[in-house]
Amino acid sequence: MRPFALDHAASTAEALQFLDDGATAIAGGTNLVDLMKLQIATPERLVSLRRSGLGDIAQDGEGLRIGALVTNADCAADMQVRENWPLLAKAILAGASPQLRNRATTGGNLCQRTRCGYFYDTSQACNKRDPGSGCAAREGFNRIHAVLGTSDACIATYPGDMAVAMLALEAVVLTQGPSGEREIPIAQFHLPPGDDPARDNVLEAGELITAVRLPAPTGGVQIYRKVRDRASYAFALVSVAVDLTMNEGRIARCALAFGSLGTVPWRDPAVEQVLIGEAPSSALFAKAAEVLLKDAQGFGANDFKIPLAARALAATLNDATRTGKA
Repeated sequence: MRPFALDHAASTAEALQFLDDGATAIAGGTNLVDLMKLQIATPERLVSLRRSGLGDIAQDGEGLRIGALVTNADCAADMQVRENWPLLAKAILAGASPQLRNRATTGGNLCQRTRCGYFYDTSQACNKRDPGSGCAAREGFNRIHAVLGTSDACIATYPGDMAVAMLALEAVVLTQGPSGEREIPIAQFHLPPGDDPARDNVLEAGELITAVRLPAPTGGVQIYRKVRDRASYAFALVSVAVDLTMNEGRIARCALAFGSLGTVPWRDPAVEQVLIGEAPSSALFAKAAEVLLKDAQGFGANDFKIPLAARALAATLNDATRTGKA
């Protein structure tokens, strides 16, 4: 690890001043410190946000405001989250380990970088790490990689669970920066690779996540299904988040989001439109999967993700419609 300077911001305003001077923000450090050890990230100056506030969970009208420094463990344990937005708690508890959840933060989790092995191996070509060098994963071992939203430049997945749940819940990311405050729908926060995979999200230089706002609870059935190689401390091969309401035996409302299928947390409104107003059936769920995966492309070792996603979607919808039957 290269030498670096470390400052501690006593407030959000002070943190923004440090960022404006070129510092890199660090909160829990569960991702950034690893990247620094491997010299993938080489900041000369860090500003710790741990003393800057932003650690509260509070009601926000009919919704909920979760500060950027709220740890994953505290968020999942919060009674308001568990009772009204259980999808978020379930997704967080499906991720990482208790030790990491005690340290990782809401804002940092949203900004985590891919776990692609070629990104972490500095001897390999990776456009996300070294723009213009190529993408070794396309012809390499790509079992965990994306089948949706890929480009010629990158096929790496976004690895997190929390953002997938937040996408289904239609969360909004709140930020402050040189241009003032912004409210960014989470569906617009993460960026697919395109020709510039080195940029993971829409945050600008000097901009800081201050909170995430959840809208009013829907009262629907909320399920998070994570398919992985082992029961704990493993990234998803495919994950499905659903928030669904039934009425008179038909699907009245449905929000679906998917993890580890795409280069970003994935939501396709066309899939939900196939389901809304219809009575649950195997044929309906298969039709929804067909719409979801119509543009999916495997790269060899990850071809299995396409049929796996169809089965995971059907199983999740089957559970949700049975639980929410009305």
